[in-house]
Amino acid sequence: MTSKVEPGQWLGVLGGGQLGRMFAQAAQSLGYRVAVYEPAEHCPAGDVADHHFAAAYDNWEQLSAFCERCAAVTVEFENVPPQALEFVAERTRLAPNASAFATARSRRNEKTLFTSLGVDPVPWRYTESPSDIRDAYAELGPDVVLKTNEFGYDGKGQWRIASIDSLENAVSAIGNTPCVMEKRIDLDREFSVVLARADNGDVATFDVVENVHVSGILHTSTVPSCADEAQQDRLVGAARAIAESLDYVGVMAVEFFVAKDGRVYTNEMAPRPHNSGHYTMNGCRSSQFEQQARALAGLPLGSAELHSPTVMINLLGDAWSPVLPLKRLLSQPGVNVHLYGKADAKPGRKMGHINVTAPSAEKVGRLAEYSIEVLGVGATHQG
Repeated sequence: MTSKVEPGQWLGVLGGGQLGRMFAQAAQSLGYRVAVYEPAEHCPAGDVADHHFAAAYDNWEQLSAFCERCAAVTVEFENVPPQALEFVAERTRLAPNASAFATARSRRNEKTLFTSLGVDPVPWRYTESPSDIRDAYAELGPDVVLKTNEFGYDGKGQWRIASIDSLENAVSAIGNTPCVMEKRIDLDREFSVVLARADNGDVATFDVVENVHVSGILHTSTVPSCADEAQQDRLVGAARAIAESLDYVGVMAVEFFVAKDGRVYTNEMAPRPHNSGHYTMNGCRSSQFEQQARALAGLPLGSAELHSPTVMINLLGDAWSPVLPLKRLLSQPGVNVHLYGKADAKPGRKMGHINVTAPSAEKVGRLAEYSIEVLGVGATHQG
């Protein structure tokens, strides 16, 4: 078991986005000093950190100084270069471990793991060439999604293929880029499970979350979800099995699809706190970011109990038209606004989120609908 990192010592995070920012704030509230390693000179996490190493991930001198300062290090996004993760792991405690990131970085590795654990993804095939793409389409078509094997998020690096013409357009765009092709299902609901796992094997699992995506980007997350008891048990069991198989330490999210015929598919995992877990900041005894800091420091995990029905609403750059209507939002009890300190509001860019809490699911639904109406950004429900 890893020894405890005492308050007053330094915890580190690789990556400077909003997840690193909220981790830093949670760790600081527990008495830790936080160092952020992020190449960009200005970033959400660097703005609140006690120290910001603004250097490239292959600047070994700076990365060594970062490791020397930090008693333990975590990561806020999957695409930190593997060489940098290995370098850090050789010099200080890294949690989660590098193998978890190697799995999550590659859709092929991820889906292979899910299949081996019996928590099956949708039918899929791996492709490396135009002929592979055509062969996979012949097997999985006529309605599929082609996704780059690496570096895809928020709907990026994806192509919907529903005809021979769209197939050939995708082939022309992708060429020999490694991809996975997934059969599209008749989707009913999307859920996720966020959990924290300590180095002694203890697990704290948050409530199953119901998610709604718009244009590939998470729009709302709602708890309690509409998942029945059997579905909840299956989803939580799958997420715990994935964490156990990776000897995982830290916060992890696993996303699931439920088809209209009732079949459940494991979509993907995130080896870090997740957008769909932001509701925990106001709806739970401990937030996902506090859990991340506790697990990294070797402290006991906090309670994952939901104390209030909650809806999380993503705030994208689209909502800044011309400015965010903070006065109308914050005039309502139960509306909590979390902004990430980003200067430029661009369409599709995550600028912050709102957590709406209320004593009942009915009341939180009404308050969420009001907030969405004020923002002018869509609805809370699918279908």
